[in-house]
Amino acid sequence: MIRLLIASNNAGKVREYRQLLAPLAADGVRLCMPKAQGLELAVHESGTSYLENARIKALAFSRASGFLTLADDSGLEVEALGGEPGVCSARYAGSDASDVDRYRLLLHELQGVPWERRSARFRCVIVLATPTGETFTSEGVCPGIIALEPLGKNGFGYDPVFYLPERGMSMAQLPEDVKNQISHRGRALQALLPVLKPVLKRGLNESLVVAGGR
Repeated sequence: MIRLLIASNNAGKVREYRQLLAPLAADGVRLCMPKAQGLELAVHESGTSYLENARIKALAFSRASGFLTLADDSGLEVEALGGEPGVCSARYAGSDASDVDRYRLLLHELQGVPWERRSARFRCVIVLATPTGETFTSEGVCPGIIALEPLGKNGFGYDPVFYLPERGMSMAQLPEDVKNQISHRGRALQALLPVLKPVLKRGLNESLVVAGGR
């Protein structure tokens, strides 16, 4: 049995990883939480890019635990704001702000911006690190438009204001299984699976750490 530890304080992100990685149960992988394993590691995300932050987290958790580590960093990039909030998405309205605080600030910043200039994309970068310091990287992007007002109650983060024209609804209005098929995180993980599965089979450790950040 291989333990798969999701090292994230973000309940929404943990829930997504539970669903996205559920098929690995057939390969003998059991999902665990960090606190249950005695892991409470605070990692300072000092990088200036998603890749740097994901690598910092992956290597830190791998060194601290001795396990394979899967870490991600993600954010929202809005064209009319020059790509902001980007890597600062989680801290856009301050370190103690709620999801609602963040997307309300975003809507405020986009007041008066017409629909055709509200294009945006979610981006996620995943880094897989081994205890020996090897790293493997994947990326996923999901394009959309910033809505004029929040729509839907599902999801987390900026999902209520991230509108998907081809679906006719926001990310927060999608069923979770549909969201996980098309989301930036889902796409990044799918891109990583061709590397992740062989590394698991190598049997470097009995546990895998998934470090998703805050």
